[in-house]
Amino acid sequence: MFPVSVCLRIEAKRFVEEETQRKPIGSKRVPDLPFSGGATKMVALLKMNERYLRWYSPWLSREFEMLAFGNGGGLPLVIFPTSFGRYYQNRDFGLVGSVSEFVNAGSVTVYCPDAIDLESFYNKSIHPADRMRTHHAYENVIVQDVFDLARRECSAPRVAVCGASLGAYHAANIAFRHPDTVSLLISLSGSFDISSFFDGYRDDNIYFNSPYEYLPNMPDPWKYNHMHHHRHRRMGQHTG
Repeated sequence: MFPVSVCLRIEAKRFVEEETQRKPIGSKRVPDLPFSGGATKMVALLKMNERYLRWYSPWLSREFEMLAFGNGGGLPLVIFPTSFGRYYQNRDFGLVGSVSEFVNAGSVTVYCPDAIDLESFYNKSIHPADRMRTHHAYENVIVQDVFDLARRECSAPRVAVCGASLGAYHAANIAFRHPDTVSLLISLSGSFDISSFFDGYRDDNIYFNSPYEYLPNMPDPWKYNHMHHHRHRRMGQHTG
């Protein structure tokens, strides 16, 4: 299975090729993909318009942080951090740099929101039901604030979502719960049974946020037919 950075480049290339086919002759040529090179090359490629965004979120009753790369055009791509990661993780790991040529060409705009897993799933100091309520608040920030901004900036009806590890769960679960907002899903090395986070406690909120459980019982799977996906699944309990 390809690493996340290569999968991103493949999906970005596919999107750009589809868009190029719809453009008139004489439109700007899309640069070749940088499949080789080390950290130095990644740093050299990372010359995008980086924006630091912070706003007060009523869902969390505090400020929320995010990085955005690009000028708000092309495909809006939301990338979630891994377990314990922050909004700058995917930039610092060079993942954003792997698609920098597409960002610079205006074909992709990347959004890297923060994560609050230490306050929700990993927060053993509060009741499992409160962990789930905190997670729902995070989902509202993503869907109501982040997705809304990305769609408005890129003039797109839907966004693409991507993640690895716990970020893969967030990307997939939000895509499955809100398919009207997501056009493309890249979910790698994620676990979609979240029961291990809740110490044996179960309720409807946990069930309807565990794709391992609710997807097989989905009565209308047709609503996912529009969604492109690249998946590398590890079904079962989360291991960190």
